[in-house]
Amino acid sequence: EKQNGKAEVRVIFKVKGTAVAGCYVTSGKIVRSAKARLVRDGAMVWDGKISSLKRFKDDAREVVEGFECGISLEGYNELKEKDVIECYEVEEIKQKL
Repeated sequence: EKQNGKAEVRVIFKVKGTAVAGCYVTSGKIVRSAKARLVRDGAMVWDGKISSLKRFKDDAREVVEGFECGISLEGYNELKEKDVIECYEVEEIKQKL
């Protein structure tokens, strides 16, 4: 597992019945194609994929540290302010003989 970045949820928006988290990327970068987990008060609440990543009104592939973005999570709408979204990728390392 390779950690890509973390984003802190600042504001929650409702768009067509879906919760969108207005986030600030605190470290690394958030990548749309990577997996994500939602951490609330130090405990993992949800683990899955990012369904959309937006920078202003445009779709984005990735958002780097120090910028704001909108993130919606696939199949999860119970977001709260101060949650942390961690972005990661799973790497497969081949076994050597």
